[in-house]
Amino acid sequence: MASGLGKDGESSGVTEEVQDASGSVDVAVAEKSGSLDLKVEIKDIGPCKKHISVTITEADIQQLRDETVEDLSRDTAVPGFRAGKVPKDLLAKRFRKEISDQLKQKLLLQSLEQVSEDHNLDPINEPELDVENLEVPESGDFDYEFEVEVRPVFEVPDYENMTIRRPVREISEEDVAQARARYLSSFTQVAPYDGAAESGDYVVCDCEFTHNGEVIREFEEITLKLRPTLRFWDAEVEGFDEKMAGAKADDVREFDLTISREANDVEMRDETVHAKLTVLDVKRLEVPELDDEMLDRVGAESAEGFDALLKQSLERQVTYEQRQKTREQVLEKITESASWDLPEGLVRKHVDNALRREVLEMQQSGFSREQIRARESQLRQQSHSTTQQALKEHFVLDRIATDNDIECTSEDINIEISYMAMQQGESPRKLRARLVKSGMIENLEAQIRERKAVEFILSKVKFDDVPMEDLLNDNVETVNKSITSNINDTTSEVESDEDGDE
Repeated sequence: MASGLGKDGESSGVTEEVQDASGSVDVAVAEKSGSLDLKVEIKDIGPCKKHISVTITEADIQQLRDETVEDLSRDTAVPGFRAGKVPKDLLAKRFRKEISDQLKQKLLLQSLEQVSEDHNLDPINEPELDVENLEVPESGDFDYEFEVEVRPVFEVPDYENMTIRRPVREISEEDVAQARARYLSSFTQVAPYDGAAESGDYVVCDCEFTHNGEVIREFEEITLKLRPTLRFWDAEVEGFDEKMAGAKADDVREFDLTISREANDVEMRDETVHAKLTVLDVKRLEVPELDDEMLDRVGAESAEGFDALLKQSLERQVTYEQRQKTREQVLEKITESASWDLPEGLVRKHVDNALRREVLEMQQSGFSREQIRARESQLRQQSHSTTQQALKEHFVLDRIATDNDIECTSEDINIEISYMAMQQGESPRKLRARLVKSGMIENLEAQIRERKAVEFILSKVKFDDVPMEDLLNDNVETVNKSITSNINDTTSEVESDEDGDE
């Protein structure tokens, strides 16, 4: 039932037994010459999941068995007989296992294709079918059953009469100055500081987290920048810079925090955890000057040229924010009626996939690693609901793209990779190889197609322009660790790959 299982051209009498919503069973017979005479029963057993029972008649089995033996006889020779001259009874006896395996494969392939086509099933993944333990009987009908997750069925919403609020912003000299300071800070040296910690300084801490008096996690010598928000993968602390203000070496600061309601550890969701931070050292940044050496390092000929590059980067970020905000509104509106649920297993399977796509899109738009990490951590805290919504958006956008012949071309991918390579300072060939190796090239293709679908929708709607705020929000200090679990307690795969390539 994977893609490609739809059968081309051949058809015959099909007996269909399909259970309706009330639980009763309807039987329909369609005369289609050439295909199997199947008895099919389909039941809904969960969100977008079906249990399917299939019966293949003894007559169809015998016909395919005869064809299998016939195919084998044309190419098989045995002592005393040339190929094509071996008695069929001898072939059937001598190659019983081979014939049985080929027959089972043919029966399953043809019947699965026919079920998929006749009942308009659109599977999300491979059917849950225990092929190894299936045996085709020597006489009588062949019965088998399986479960499969399918795409949801829904009506495409009316998107041509929408009004969308579009954030707009002109890049100011102040914006460029802030971006310059932020960029230069990535080249700073961190030096020990004897005074009390202030917002923007760094503290080196030993961290201990307890729940009901029991230690559940410890981090040693972790370096944290004092920012308004401290974010872990499963919790965050507001007012972190204020809680740590004035701290010196050997000081201890304690506070409570609440675990995210979507943490991996289900039992710890919404639980209160006590944090104890023992300060080992305080450090302060020494920001480098924008001299000729630094200009050469960033590929600019002058301070003005450097500011021009920063302005271009900020304009791309404005475009990204504008696209995200308008996209969010479009997707919210077109999924308002998407009341259908999705299988829990499907959502869990796509958590990391959704995260990769978000990181990829932020990389394309020139965001700093700190901004990407902050967003990544936020997504991990809301991984379940975020992924479920993202999947619903994917199904709706995929349907709109299909209905309007929207595709991602090889040229689209080449342009995107070239742009990303320029942003990251590496060759397109090397970047493409890394995307293929990490499996993200498929994410990129799907992302481009969905983006083109959103752009198609946006070409149909009306806009109400509003001022954009918080372009250079840098208020989150991110720790790529979980307080309640060791699972995925490393930096993201994307960032790890990048670090290794630098």
